[in-house]
Amino acid sequence: MPVALIVLAAGMGTRMNSEVPKVLHPLGGVPMLAHALAAGRALDPDRVVVVAGHGAAAVDRAVRRLDPDAAVAVQEPQLGTAHAVLAAAPALAGFAGDAVVLYGDTPFLTDATLARLTEARGRFDVVVLGFETPDPGRYGRLLASGDDLLGIVEAKDAGPEELAIELCNSGVMASDCATLLRLCAAVGNANAAGEYYLTDIVALARAEGLRAGVVRCDMAETLGINTRAELAAAEAAFQARRRAEMLETGVTMTDPATVHFALDTVVGRDAVIGPHVVFGPGVTVESGAEIRAFCHLEGCHVSRGATVGPFARLRPGAELAEDAHVGNFVEIKNALIGADAKVGHLTYIGDAAVGEAANIGAGTVTCNYDGVSKHRTTIGARAFVGSGTMLVAPVQVGAGAMTAAGSTVTADVPAEALAVARARQVVKPGFAARLMARLRAAKAGGAG
Repeated sequence: MPVALIVLAAGMGTRMNSEVPKVLHPLGGVPMLAHALAAGRALDPDRVVVVAGHGAAAVDRAVRRLDPDAAVAVQEPQLGTAHAVLAAAPALAGFAGDAVVLYGDTPFLTDATLARLTEARGRFDVVVLGFETPDPGRYGRLLASGDDLLGIVEAKDAGPEELAIELCNSGVMASDCATLLRLCAAVGNANAAGEYYLTDIVALARAEGLRAGVVRCDMAETLGINTRAELAAAEAAFQARRRAEMLETGVTMTDPATVHFALDTVVGRDAVIGPHVVFGPGVTVESGAEIRAFCHLEGCHVSRGATVGPFARLRPGAELAEDAHVGNFVEIKNALIGADAKVGHLTYIGDAAVGEAANIGAGTVTCNYDGVSKHRTTIGARAFVGSGTMLVAPVQVGAGAMTAAGSTVTADVPAEALAVARARQVVKPGFAARLMARLRAAKAGGAG
């Protein structure tokens, strides 16, 4: 059965006290909206529609980055969840299949739960995801008999007996798409908030003789984020879960509590991660690689047997081949470091290719930016770049070539050649002593 995702992301998030749309606040290195989209992708959806409202332009830009195939619909004004689902209708024109409603501020749904939700559609016309808690608070209550769902009551509209119910509504729902849109169109707003509740479609469906059901999940999966404190708690929960997953899959972490992962971080078995390592989005570390303490990685790939750090930074486009070594206080950006190549310390390599078994001395800089454009540096296999070399791109250092320490290289260096690009040293005997004496005398005279 084809599936469409409708991700509701129109809320203002007033309690976040922010000008940033709530669903764009970061969680696991990416906007929290990315978590809902990632969960939904497990269903292999034919269509994805994100319903934006507050900050719609910013949400639209984020969606373009996260899922270029997704459509963005705008709910204006924001009149409740059923009204938001209807805003997605134009983007679903001609679609025949099921629709699953997710929320951009509910990041922890698992693949298994969504699979059970869609599986239940074989037995029910409308399926709602619920959870149990002894402290239901403001959650809507599910009126159920076994797996049959009899109705949903919002907390603000519930009586004392209904408020005592511990089975609560997560808001996540699945139904035939045409049926969902038709029922949403029939929802009224005669409630305390004057809004069009998606939850009302359960009663409308039952009035038509349709069958509604409930699928239960752990409350932790339904955690919604409405405040900065809840965002911080969600980050802690996300990191704890990812650390546990990494350890379970064979990754060694010497101090797991200090390692921070992004949503899409991939680390292979038998990789070793030191303390205080931060993974931004888009990082893959292959089996057997080692990331030492206090490193920051994003948008990069580290191959088998490579070592990074301590105190190194890999920026987007960094690619380390097998057994490459990037040492302390080294920054790599948009560059390939070849197999067995060594970039030991205090160096910047940007917009470059470093060949196999090359050695880059301390303090080397690829001067890649002229104030307008970026230019590329190519360093050949087995080249030896002396400490303090400035490589002014575009420039090439050939295979097996060398540069003398302290050189500023502005022209290509042929293979196996030595480039010396620095002023000739001049030694003036006794000059330092005379100069210091003169300076001290001048200082003393000024003080008098």
